[in-house]
Amino acid sequence: MTAPIRTIDREETGVAAARELTDRGIGSLVVGEDRIEGIVTETDIVAGVAEGIDLSETPVAALMSDPVVTISPSDSVREAGERMGRNNVKKLPVSRDGRPVGIVTTTDLARFVPESTVRMSRQPEPEIEKGEFE
Repeated sequence: MTAPIRTIDREETGVAAARELTDRGIGSLVVGEDRIEGIVTETDIVAGVAEGIDLSETPVAALMSDPVVTISPSDSVREAGERMGRNNVKKLPVSRDGRPVGIVTTTDLARFVPESTVRMSRQPEPEIEKGEFE
């Protein structure tokens, strides 16, 4: 999991969420610090824009997904992957007693695959920067 987790208040605007996602280079923010109320992702922001929503006037609460599928810190990586697959989610907050403590993403799972099976790079290969074509 990635920790600490980034959170945002449900009353913050969509613009504030988009700025935080961009500035931090992350794909999601958990809504709520003491209790997970929702999650707002890049996809949620893009969907809002596509619907013509004014992100400067719209609170995160109107954009976020809820309820949120979560997992416990003591659950296995396998359980995290299975839960993500069963629920069709790419971001899985990790919670302890309802409080967010981290997040598991599909990228985290891909990096966990043993190096002997798949070799992952944190940066794109030079020849792929502009797209890969066969």
